[in-house]
Amino acid sequence: MAYTSMVDITEFKNNQKTSYLASEYERLSRLAEEMRELGLADPEMKELADEDLKETEKQQATLLAQMQNILREDEEEDKFPNEIILEIRAGAGGDEAALFAADLSNMYRGYAEKQGWSVKKLSESISDLGGYKEASFEIHGQDVYRKLRYETGVHRVQRIPETEKSGRIHTSTASVAILPLRKKVTVEILPTEIEMEFSKSGGAGGQNVNKVETAVRLIHIPTGIDVRCTSERKQEANKIKAMQILLAKLQEKKDREDAQKYAAERKNQIGTGDRSEKIRTYNILQDRITDHRIKQSWHNIEVILSGEIEPILEAIHSKETSEE
Repeated sequence: MAYTSMVDITEFKNNQKTSYLASEYERLSRLAEEMRELGLADPEMKELADEDLKETEKQQATLLAQMQNILREDEEEDKFPNEIILEIRAGAGGDEAALFAADLSNMYRGYAEKQGWSVKKLSESISDLGGYKEASFEIHGQDVYRKLRYETGVHRVQRIPETEKSGRIHTSTASVAILPLRKKVTVEILPTEIEMEFSKSGGAGGQNVNKVETAVRLIHIPTGIDVRCTSERKQEANKIKAMQILLAKLQEKKDREDAQKYAAERKNQIGTGDRSEKIRTYNILQDRITDHRIKQSWHNIEVILSGEIEPILEAIHSKETSEE
């Protein structure tokens, strides 16, 4: 059987990135078939036809490898996309929790800046003392999800608040969620399942921001999940971005539920990926950060909170790799 007849290139023809290469592959297939027929019909031309056939099939092999590589890169990018939503919410601890949520936000933004990633604030709710009740950011950059995917969970801080006169140590929490924005999603949202609200964005940005209802809030009625987007100047743009975030949240929920079904098969996995799981404690008085999943600690909290979290991320990834 000829080399070309053994390869099904339907998948490559249907992919926009490989369709041109696939059409070239088909052209070479037709050319190869003509050479075979020529070799059979004219014995004197067989040697020359065989040489040309060999060269043609070599070109096809190169094209096939290129197409396969493009699809592999697509699969890798879908598994570890270069775009995420970082969502941070204050937990137990009132104003102190909100201040800690802002500290975590600054830590991740500082790290993103060091990585050369772009960060865009999507929405925020600020506490009376200037902390974050909740905030969400869109981060673009090479390997952003690969590096930050294990940050989802509850982060806990132990410190004496500036407002604490008796010197008593407070424990506060904030939850972090890392939501990958994948091109391929397996969840579907029906229009009847969405409740939509519009409001003024507020804050800096000129008269348009303050007077026009550009902010969009979407509520997924079956799950109660809601998202808000205020980053764009036009309502329609905020609606599109909010829908993208809602899909990411629903996909994360589905993926987490699927993972829990098979949790017993991966007893040593690095966390559950659930934002309710306590993953790390920041003890300010002892200048120590402890990741409870890998039972490892680091010092120099001030530097780490400025964005120097690479050693922590590397240790977690190293542990996961060794378990795998």
